[in-house]
Amino acid sequence: MLLDLKLPKVSGLEVLKIIKADEQLKIIPVVVLSSSRETPDVVECYRHGVNAYVVKPVDFAEFMKAVKLLGIFWAAINEPPPIALKNETLPGK
Repeated sequence: MLLDLKLPKVSGLEVLKIIKADEQLKIIPVVVLSSSRETPDVVECYRHGVNAYVVKPVDFAEFMKAVKLLGIFWAAINEPPPIALKNETLPGK
């Protein structure tokens, strides 16, 4: 999941806290994609279980490149949790 910290009604940090506090959702990898480079924002996100924190490039072409690289990493390079672990956290399993 790509999560921005600046959402219209609830902060991305609050969404992160909800996801990581839920036994069925916490296995979902969360990448914060934010314009903030503020150390407290980065620290707070990692404190609450974010899997990665990426600062959004301002330039659109650079932004698209960053999103593409994130996709390649999560789809091709990252080792996801074993199927057994996924099944343990699914509802009704």
